[in-house]
Amino acid sequence: MQRTDYPATGAWHVGLPAGRRTFLHLGDRPVALDAGATLRDVTIAYETWGSLNADASNAVLICHAWTGDSHVTGAAGEGHPTPGWWEGIVGPGLAIDTNEWFVVCSNVLGGCQGTTGPASLHPDDGRPYGSRFPVITIRDMVRAQVRLADMLGVQRWHAVIGGSMGGMQALEWAITYPNRVGALVAIGTCLQSTAQQIAWGAIGRRA
Repeated sequence: MQRTDYPATGAWHVGLPAGRRTFLHLGDRPVALDAGATLRDVTIAYETWGSLNADASNAVLICHAWTGDSHVTGAAGEGHPTPGWWEGIVGPGLAIDTNEWFVVCSNVLGGCQGTTGPASLHPDDGRPYGSRFPVITIRDMVRAQVRLADMLGVQRWHAVIGGSMGGMQALEWAITYPNRVGALVAIGTCLQSTAQQIAWGAIGRRA
């Protein structure tokens, strides 16, 4: 059996199997961030299920939680060490029916599962960003998703769906781009993190 050495971080990087991921390379179209920095040469990893109809009215965006990625549904395999995190919810004949809806999920900006993040190579020196990666916000994540929507030809999502941090993204879509959201499904989320949530996040990063 051939051994594959994966990085200790678990981050996806070029050279590993892509699985179902498709990649949007923004190239010379930088992403402006809330903190004032800009990110150049941004890549967005995403997956889709179903077919987009002629007037692009059946598109549904699913936003993943903190520990998620673009692999909403599907078997484990090359590029995807675990099954989709909403397996049994998204698919033909299921609650989010891919026979009816064109379902899209992207790995968030900073997510390191194919989308530009701290494990990505800095365009200036070819070394991983690491701690040099700029601070990003939920709104920055949504800005990157807007670029993806534009590329896909989706001017208005039929629905934006997300739980936990994904729900924060869904709320941000509705606040910042209300004309591009038909319906909103925000699950187990909030408009603003509490001190307790921030503290648990700090503990998680140190673990």
